[in-house]
Amino acid sequence: MTNQLFDAYFTAPAMREIFSDRGRLQGMLDFEAALARAEAAAGLVPHSAVAAIETACRAERYDVGALADAIATAGNSAIPLVKALGKVIATGVPEAERYVHLGATSQDAMDTGLVLQLRAALELIEADLGRLADTLSRQALQHADTPLVGRTWLQHATPVTLGMKLAGVLGALTRHRQRLQELRPRLLVLQFGGASGSLAALGSKALPVAEALAEQLKLSLPEQPWHTQRDRLVEFASVLGLIAGSLGKFGRDVSLLMQTEAGELFEPSAPGKGGSSTMPHKRNPVGAAVLIGAATRVPGLVSTLFAAMPQEHERSLGLWHAEWETLPDICCLVSGALRQAQVIAEGMQVDAARMRRNLDLTQGLVLAEAVSIVLAQRLGRDRAHHLLEQCCQRAVAEQRHLREVLGEEPQVSAELSAEELDRLLDPAHYLGQARVWVARAVSEHQRFTA
Repeated sequence: MTNQLFDAYFTAPAMREIFSDRGRLQGMLDFEAALARAEAAAGLVPHSAVAAIETACRAERYDVGALADAIATAGNSAIPLVKALGKVIATGVPEAERYVHLGATSQDAMDTGLVLQLRAALELIEADLGRLADTLSRQALQHADTPLVGRTWLQHATPVTLGMKLAGVLGALTRHRQRLQELRPRLLVLQFGGASGSLAALGSKALPVAEALAEQLKLSLPEQPWHTQRDRLVEFASVLGLIAGSLGKFGRDVSLLMQTEAGELFEPSAPGKGGSSTMPHKRNPVGAAVLIGAATRVPGLVSTLFAAMPQEHERSLGLWHAEWETLPDICCLVSGALRQAQVIAEGMQVDAARMRRNLDLTQGLVLAEAVSIVLAQRLGRDRAHHLLEQCCQRAVAEQRHLREVLGEEPQVSAELSAEELDRLLDPAHYLGQARVWVARAVSEHQRFTA
């Protein structure tokens, strides 16, 4: 049953539809229909039976509640579904019923049905990643020169730019898109091995049927069935875990920048969004919360799939079962995070003036490094560092701007003019390669997208 209270918040509707009960049933039924066509092509099933099987392979014809009850005793979803499929066929074309599921096993239907669902999920995730990357690319270019304070160990460090921060997320998304592209041929493969993986029930027709079945479903035929070799699914889950982590980092930074004490960047506002049940003034980072929540939940789900990998012999007891809800849950959580990330990236509200004011909260201290680097070339590194450290301590103790303290220090004024000091203590002149990093990330994105 769909968790209606929370699904709209944590999951994209299109992804939930893919992994709905109907979506799961249709994946298995698509396998059964394609199997009938493939076996008919190989001469194992009369062509007259195919139409009856295909007509019965529609998920809406089956009672989900009844199937759910049957699963409790059958041990998986394919056994009661195949029985129900046979009954439906028998009511119309009785002689076709004997050809249903010929030579296959329950896991063939379930795993291949899952792969068909994962193909749809992968396409959805790739499209969402592409849209988000496009948006971050535009925003990174727009804010390539928007300075804000860099923060290390949650303390003010040296200036960076908002564009540079967004380009960092963009770069990660590009790498994730590359990973998904690379794993696609490994993931989208047929599962068809019969009882123990040998397809012995089909005799000499086994390989022709397998090849035709793969072609029917537009899947690749792997080197052999993979009933207890689950690396393909775990690889996909792992990349989704990476995506969740990168989105979580984006959400974490957004939420920190939204803090009252920072107030530099905000999620887009909307009526009723981010409010409090008791405090009218609140503007909570509700989108970022989804990103952080997914990044927190997905690693545990991925670890479940890793824990389920040492599956015994040719078919597993319990470990395979542990996968059934886990991978769909990961897909749903990542889809929800991607949807919320797009909303944030598209409509983020930037307070550049507040960013500039926050750069000066420490009264020039964030640019002490800039002065120290120049002085080191003239006084030596240790002497320059010690001198700047003393000046910074004096500025803090006397609650004065570092520029004023440096201007009064004879050892500094002997080496640096007032104009040089002004320039060194201007954040806009200490952004390093920030613009270059933006350009490189955008270029990588464009090269992958082209």
